[in-house]
Amino acid sequence: MAAPLLVRACRLEPVERTPVWFMRQAGRSLPGYREIRKRHTLFEVCRQPELCAEVTLEPVRVHGVDAAVLFADIMLPVLGMGIDVQLVENVGPVIERPIRAEADVEALRVPDPEETVPFILEAVRLVRGELEPEQALVGFSGGPFTVAGYLVEGKPTREFAQTKRCMYGAPEVWHALCEKLTETFIAYLRAKVAAGADVIQLFDSWVGALSQDDYVEFVAPYSRRILAAVDAPTIHFGTGTAHLLETMAETGGDVIGLDWRVRLDEGWERVGYNRGVQGNLDPALLLGPWERAREAAIRILDAAGGRPGHIFNLGHGVLPETNPADLGRLVQLVRERTASVAA
Repeated sequence: MAAPLLVRACRLEPVERTPVWFMRQAGRSLPGYREIRKRHTLFEVCRQPELCAEVTLEPVRVHGVDAAVLFADIMLPVLGMGIDVQLVENVGPVIERPIRAEADVEALRVPDPEETVPFILEAVRLVRGELEPEQALVGFSGGPFTVAGYLVEGKPTREFAQTKRCMYGAPEVWHALCEKLTETFIAYLRAKVAAGADVIQLFDSWVGALSQDDYVEFVAPYSRRILAAVDAPTIHFGTGTAHLLETMAETGGDVIGLDWRVRLDEGWERVGYNRGVQGNLDPALLLGPWERAREAAIRILDAAGGRPGHIFNLGHGVLPETNPADLGRLVQLVRERTASVAA
């Protein structure tokens, strides 16, 4: 039996058309998800495997995308480490006691995912059982910088001042924290793959806040270990990373995620054609006239040129105001435009 379309694209194998899925496709813009969220918090959805599977599968059924991405939050694995995380609406993850000293890190444990997140692993099994063989299931974790940054800052930030203060002024704290996060994420992702995830994405969403030198010193060793540890194709993603693309490619990932700030053909040349690329339509284009989004999507597909290894996606996640019908039209456009190219 042939592997799912997305898996084959990650492996740079010839495919019958370009696979397409969307980050954050499982929530925020879909009516079914919004109804569920009226009754349940995000963590409550994650802790109920049937509900988690329902939310994960809705965009596959509604949009016809080539992959489901498991509905979860990047902070979910750290709950088992002994960290109290609250997901505050319109704010993001808020940490009751931010990590500031070695003693804070020493108090953290590396959890066994079978014990701390069995509901997520059951949701993986449920979703994989519902998908067609050609459809993939994407599992993910947060990246070291993004998650460690939340834990040190205590809440979302654009400046990462406390994080950089820790990196520069108390590097032993930073590296100890990243060591435990790395061990935690490796166990978490391996468990997801064992349960049925076909592809793994590392979401280091805010790593673009770092210089290249700081990325190499403080992040790359941990991302490299995580990406190398899972027995599945991997996608390495960040935003604002135009200055880091070559370094991220050297760090690891079968596929490098490109955001909308770099042209797809330029980004692919920089990461090397021995890797795939994912992206990279600006999510905000889907808030405007469809024709403008359509033209931008066609430019991206033309830039990819039918080369094996392109996965069509947005440059970041689906925005809540997005019209679900436009996502469906985008899927159809990609299928129609690339079926003939691949053939």
